[in-house]
Amino acid sequence: MKFDGTTLIGLIAAICTTSSFLPQVIKTWRSKKTKDISFLMYAILALGLFLWLIYGIIIMDYPLILANGISFGLAICVLFLKIRHG
Repeated sequence: MKFDGTTLIGLIAAICTTSSFLPQVIKTWRSKKTKDISFLMYAILALGLFLWLIYGIIIMDYPLILANGISFGLAICVLFLKIRHG
């Protein structure tokens, strides 16, 4: 992996966007309340994140792989909680 300023910007962006999912996952996990969470929005988001992940793997872009792999996992977690707790 070539580590330069562009990669650093990508990694910082990955940390910011990925960590933005954590408050929702934690709140939903603790409260078990999912009534106001849109299933369709998270399903479309998860699909988009998955496709970004595949794209990142194809072009071997580590910030894309890292950010979208973790974000996809967190989005799936919210979807699972939505299905489980309605």
